[in-house]
Amino acid sequence: MKRIEMFIPGTERYLFDFQLCTYARGWAQVDTEQDASYYGTWCSPGARKVLTFAEGDVTIRVFDTDEAFAADLRAIDAWNRTNGYGGAKIDPGFDPAMKAAFERLGLGDLLH
Repeated sequence: MKRIEMFIPGTERYLFDFQLCTYARGWAQVDTEQDASYYGTWCSPGARKVLTFAEGDVTIRVFDTDEAFAADLRAIDAWNRTNGYGGAKIDPGFDPAMKAAFERLGLGDLLH
């Protein structure tokens, strides 16, 4: 796994929602009960990336295999459940190809 970290001061998650991590760019939102204007998580099954934004801190994890990518999303779900935030849910939007990509990875149960 490759890890990329950066800081983007003075921004909110909407930069990612509406510009950087859109469905058109191959990204899906990972919904949790923690989501707020200052926090969010997105994932791209095609690029095998998970991006987390928290108060300006951006972390991108890039995985070498589909299995490692799927395991990371499972870990996000487990962490949220263990810490009282409910399960994580991946929102593939209305894109059948995006939904199918997550189902191929065995993550169908995490889809909205």
